[in-house]
Amino acid sequence: MIALLSCIVIALILSTIYQFQQKKVRDKDLAYITNKLGQITKLQSKERLLMRSEDQQLIDLLVQLNQLLDENQEHSRQFIRMETSMKRMLANVSHDLKTPLTVIAGYTEMLQSQSQIDEKERVRLLQHMHDKTIELIALMNTFFDLAKLESGDKEIPLDKVNLTEICKKNILVFYDWIQTKELEAVIEIPEKPIFAFGNEEALNRVLNNLISNALRYGAEGKMIGLKVFYDEKRVYVEVSDRGKGINETEQEKVFERMFTLEESRNKAFQGSGLGLTITKRLIEEMQGDISVQSRPFEKTSFTFSLPRLN
Repeated sequence: MIALLSCIVIALILSTIYQFQQKKVRDKDLAYITNKLGQITKLQSKERLLMRSEDQQLIDLLVQLNQLLDENQEHSRQFIRMETSMKRMLANVSHDLKTPLTVIAGYTEMLQSQSQIDEKERVRLLQHMHDKTIELIALMNTFFDLAKLESGDKEIPLDKVNLTEICKKNILVFYDWIQTKELEAVIEIPEKPIFAFGNEEALNRVLNNLISNALRYGAEGKMIGLKVFYDEKRVYVEVSDRGKGINETEQEKVFERMFTLEESRNKAFQGSGLGLTITKRLIEEMQGDISVQSRPFEKTSFTFSLPRLN
C-alpha cells in the first residue's frame, strides 16, 4: 500500500514538474511571438513568425498569425496601388480639364477682343468652343459613370438579350469608318440567335468602346475582327485587330483605374484612363468577365463572356 502511494506521489510530482516545464516553454514561446509580432508590425517588414514547437495549439496559432500577416501585407500593397492611382488620377483629371478649358478661354478672349471679327470666323470659333464644351461634358460623365458603378448606385437590370443581334448592330455603326480606313472586316457571328444574360444598353457601350479602340489602335494592321462563339454555359465575344498591340506589362494593368501609359489603348476612350475600367465594371455587373491577349502585329483581342441562356 505504501509502495502504491509512493508511486502515485512520485507520478504527481513528475506530472507537476512536466507541466511547469511545459508552461515555462510556452510562456517563452508566447513572449517570443509577442515581441516578434510587434517588431514586424512596427517595421512593416515581410518577415513571418517561424519557430519550432511540438505544441499543436501553438502551431495552429502561428499558422493563423502568418495568414493575418500575409493579408495585412496584401492590403498594404493594395493601399499603395490605390494611392498611386489616385495621384495619377488627380494629375490626369487636372490635365484633361485644363486643356479644353484653356482652349475655350482663348476663343472667348478672341471673341471679346476682336469686335470686328467677320461672321465666318466667329462661327468657326463658336463651333470650336462648342466642341470643347461637349468634350468636357463627356469627360465629366465618364467620371460620374465610373463613380456610380463602383459605389453600386448605377442600376443595370439584367434580362435575356440577343447577343448576335446586338453585335451586328454595333459593327454596322462603324461600317463607314471601316470602309474609309480600307480595313478587312472579319465577322464571325452565327446566323441563329444566341441569347445571354445581360443588359442591352451596357453591351452597346462595351462593344462601342472595344470596337472603336480596335479601330483607333489597330488600323495599321488593316483588319478588324468581331467573333461570337459559345459553349454550354457561356457566350463569348471577341474584338480583335492586327495593330501594334499591348506589351505584356500593360496587359496586366490595362483594366486598372487611371492606367494611362502613352502607348496604352486605354487612352482611346479618355485621356484620363477610364474607358477600359468602365468596360470591365459593366461586364462584371452582368456577371461576366473580360480578358486581353496580344501579339504585336499578329493579333490583339479583347474577349468577354456572359452567362448563356437557351
